[in-house]
Amino acid sequence: MSRKPDEFAIHIMLTTGHREEVRFTTIQDFQKWYSTELQPKANDTGFINVPIKNIQGEYMVLRPSCVAAIRVEPIFAGSIDRDF
Repeated sequence: MSRKPDEFAIHIMLTTGHREEVRFTTIQDFQKWYSTELQPKANDTGFINVPIKNIQGEYMVLRPSCVAAIRVEPIFAGSIDRDF
């Protein structure tokens, strides 16, 4: 029986060396944002919005041409306390 992730951490690596992390509740939400916002404008130098759904009142914008890599990490919440 396969486990279902509770959310997905998206690590965005920028050409400047900075790393940002945003979270999506489902992989489909990320794929929709990626295919409609980021991918079509991959060479643009204008800003696009990056949804930050887990932080109220905060937002992030980035230039699509500055994205060097994206890593998708499934997050599994459980009854085990992982804060050390």
